[in-house]
Amino acid sequence: MLRKRRGLGFAAIAVTAAIGAVVYCFGDIPGGRLNPTPSPIPSAAAAEYPGQPLVALAGNGPWLNTTERTPQALRGKVVLVNFWTYSCINSLRPLPYIRDWAAKYKDDGLIVIGVHTPEFAFEKDGDKVRRAVAELGVTWPVKLDSDHATWRLFGNDGWPGFYFIDAKGQVRHHRLGEGDYAASERLLQQLLAEAKAAPINEKLTGDIGKGIEAAPDWDQLRSPETYVGYRQADRLAAPQRLKRDAPLTYSLPSSVPANQWGLGGAWTVGAESARADAASAKIRYRFEARDLHMVLGARGDGTPARFRVTLDGLPPGTDHGVDTDANGMGTVTKDRLYQLVRQSAAVRARTFEIEFLDPGARAYVFTFG
Repeated sequence: MLRKRRGLGFAAIAVTAAIGAVVYCFGDIPGGRLNPTPSPIPSAAAAEYPGQPLVALAGNGPWLNTTERTPQALRGKVVLVNFWTYSCINSLRPLPYIRDWAAKYKDDGLIVIGVHTPEFAFEKDGDKVRRAVAELGVTWPVKLDSDHATWRLFGNDGWPGFYFIDAKGQVRHHRLGEGDYAASERLLQQLLAEAKAAPINEKLTGDIGKGIEAAPDWDQLRSPETYVGYRQADRLAAPQRLKRDAPLTYSLPSSVPANQWGLGGAWTVGAESARADAASAKIRYRFEARDLHMVLGARGDGTPARFRVTLDGLPPGTDHGVDTDANGMGTVTKDRLYQLVRQSAAVRARTFEIEFLDPGARAYVFTFG
């Protein structure tokens, strides 16, 4: 699912007014199908972009992997700006391609800049972002945009957002969402060739995503991103109701319809997440997708929190994700995204359940692939 926020700024106002750009948000679509198509802004229209994107990148930081990037330092370079956040699966799956482009075209004048704009409160923690950047192999400069200032200046509208800036400092293209990497790379080659006045003949990057970064199976993806915290929670199975910011013992519904979920056991549901207050707290979800992920948060004292996953009441076996074993066992050790299921055979509707064997872990959102 493409996580989306509405941002007001010179890009959003000018570009939307100029071309009536349609921005896709992967959500409820009749028939349960999700549209993976990114939202491009044609180069001809984007050339009329009235803002100063290199100036927008300056200002408040801080920065990781570099000192602050000034407009003067970027002038004359082709710049790829990527708005992302480290717990978002849609931000993680493009990373193999960005890594490859950053290395492949470095000597041709490409500069990649990540703008880390958080969705959840824990993603504002600079130390957590720094660790995630290192673990994810993000070697290019990353600006910490915890106050969404750069997001608003660009008028960015979701994760991941990509801005292709030519050597003259103009935004030539904007893409919202993952996928269509060949077209993006061809555009980078075009901009680099213009800047160098010489052709770029590198072979296009193929399908290189592995593990949690593997491309989603869009044809089989029929479950939408689903939040657990009450601020955005929906699709609760009847007759469940969430009690806000207070402990309550919940009873799992006898059955969970497609793309609905429910809680069992002792929970405190906050605006962003739900905290398991006792051992055996459970969440059940009926989904249809190859991959099931959850953003989970660690216990407050930093000690690991064990959990067990089942599919249709049984251990997942070969359908386990990278963060669970064949018996469904896993551990929450950090605030991040966890891949809990990857169906190894034909994708079919399954009933997923996670049981927390230790109290204190937090559940934020389900995402699929």
